[in-house]
Amino acid sequence: MSESTQYEERRARISLQVRQWCERSAITGTHAPLSDAAAVLIAAGHLDSPTRQVLTHRRRAGRTIPSIGGFGALRLLTDEYHQVVRRADSLRSGPAQLLFKYRATELGRKLQSSRSAVVMSPAHYGNGVRAMRRDRREGVHLDLDQREALFRALQRTPAPIAGTALERAGNYARGTAAERLGQAAENTPMAAVGRRVADAIGRGVDLDNDRFADSYDTLLYLSGMLFDRIDGSAVWHSEHFAIQRYQLDLAEELTQIAVDTVALRGIRTELDEALHATHSDTARQQIEARQNALKPVWDQLVDRVAALARIGDLLSRAEVQLRSVLAVNRAMSLDSRIDELISRSGDRELSAENTHHVGDQFGGVEELMLTYQSALYGDIAELTSWSGGNK
Repeated sequence: MSESTQYEERRARISLQVRQWCERSAITGTHAPLSDAAAVLIAAGHLDSPTRQVLTHRRRAGRTIPSIGGFGALRLLTDEYHQVVRRADSLRSGPAQLLFKYRATELGRKLQSSRSAVVMSPAHYGNGVRAMRRDRREGVHLDLDQREALFRALQRTPAPIAGTALERAGNYARGTAAERLGQAAENTPMAAVGRRVADAIGRGVDLDNDRFADSYDTLLYLSGMLFDRIDGSAVWHSEHFAIQRYQLDLAEELTQIAVDTVALRGIRTELDEALHATHSDTARQQIEARQNALKPVWDQLVDRVAALARIGDLLSRAEVQLRSVLAVNRAMSLDSRIDELISRSGDRELSAENTHHVGDQFGGVEELMLTYQSALYGDIAELTSWSGGNK
């Protein structure tokens, strides 16, 4: 199989996987929450251009946003708060409503504490006239309104759906019951019936995969997860990929994906609302035509995230080769000691042969690294063409 054929097959396989995850609003397996850096870059997609510019300057200057132990947890806390408030409002006056109101108050206090930590931290924002003037000159000052907007955006950090405590317990019980029923019926005359009943009980229970609110959250979480994977890769920050790091501003790419995803979700939501509100056939046709016109935008967003996924996949492979390079370097550093040891045994020929073998290994690794660099070039060129070569 030719190299180009392998590349195309790999490209198609990863793109299909990303598309399927987004369509199902679920990613295979369970994954760690997004880093603070990824969460802030995605949150920037909800903000106006001046605020995004300030966040870019802060990132490049090493000025971070206050950490509260993970913004994915903030999203889950916010979702639970709104769920509890809605539940309290739907109940009649009585003990049950009081219980939900008490819980809402408790969650509200936690949210307020998180807000104060993110918005009011004197260690992260200029405190005083001179400090604020200096920050403004350097382009890193965030006004109070901008910090408030940032906190609201961070409350929308994509995170796997946790559900309420009752829902989590119910899902676990259903999943466990389905598994045990299937095992009990196995190898019995009722095995087929048992499997059908187990499937019925366990339907909708997905304990092994991360589920998300919608396709947009799935796409944003995937892009943030891939950012963390690539940015945390030792080989990505090695000298082997210095040119690729210059070509692709990974942080800017993530923010641009977020900007376009947030905009697309907003427009589609408005179109859906308009479609449900209208009773005119002509108006419905016009709205549906506009909805169809947006499909290529979604396809391009999926392709951009798939390109990040391909880069992450290549780097994972390259890391194996980098470890080989390091092992070879360590072996070569021992040559002088090996020569001394072998000379004492009068066998210089073996030493020379070993040195040539190590050199051949090193040359092979370098050739493979060049292959990875070439493959990365295609994915990076694709990304930068979509984002207009942002740097």
